[in-house]
Amino acid sequence: MVKLATARESRVYGSRRSRERWEYTNAGVYVFSTIVFLCGFVAQLSREAKSGLVVLLIGLGLILVVNIHDLVAHLAAINYRFRLMELDSQLLFVEVAVPALQALGALLFFMALLLLVLQVDRGFGYDKMEAHVLNLLIAGTSLWVVGSIHNSCQIYERADASLQILQHAVQIPFLMASFLFLAGAIVNFLEQRGHTHHGLNLLVRTYSYRWVWTGIIGSLLLIIGGLANVVKVVKMLQMEGEIKLEIFRGGAQDQLLQQQDDDFF
Repeated sequence: MVKLATARESRVYGSRRSRERWEYTNAGVYVFSTIVFLCGFVAQLSREAKSGLVVLLIGLGLILVVNIHDLVAHLAAINYRFRLMELDSQLLFVEVAVPALQALGALLFFMALLLLVLQVDRGFGYDKMEAHVLNLLIAGTSLWVVGSIHNSCQIYERADASLQILQHAVQIPFLMASFLFLAGAIVNFLEQRGHTHHGLNLLVRTYSYRWVWTGIIGSLLLIIGGLANVVKVVKMLQMEGEIKLEIFRGGAQDQLLQQQDDDFF
């Protein structure tokens, strides 16, 4: 769901030890957030569906934080010189757009569930709030799909074959999960047409758990992608001194290094 691992060798946070710590933390927090996300959907099958929504909110909050961190890290790699993105389409459409889209999608998803929780607690604005919840769910998951498609467009001129395989092992589950979440949101929206449901029944009904089951399967795919990403991060950080992922010739980071060399001399 999010492009977690380093896209290029020059993505750093300072010293090598600091870089490794942040990379491991980033990947580990994402896996934890997907597990929390899965638990939230499973809880929807119990009698404590409201508590499941709260767990989903926690998982979404963690996913949002990871994506924001990833976005900031990629921008830091070019010293926040946004004009350099004009020289590098992959930096713009993958390394910046993907975490931005995923973060915005997570935020809309979070807002939809938060409105639902508030409705359950306070019971106000049924009709208008229900429409907002359904629309926000579709909008948020749609952004996840777009972000996952952008992520799947990432290419390398040179890269280790095993890293390419691991990259696909991350991309494909995230893409499938995003489509499942979107399909669940659309199906749930269509089921609401011609019916009147309030509160938790807007997503979970005794005769229909389609949204819940698509969410469970999607969460499992996110866990698989997150675990593959952990393996990828570990492998990349252990390959010290080997060419793994290049700085694109003529790209943003290449231009940044040239400017730094010119400033030095």
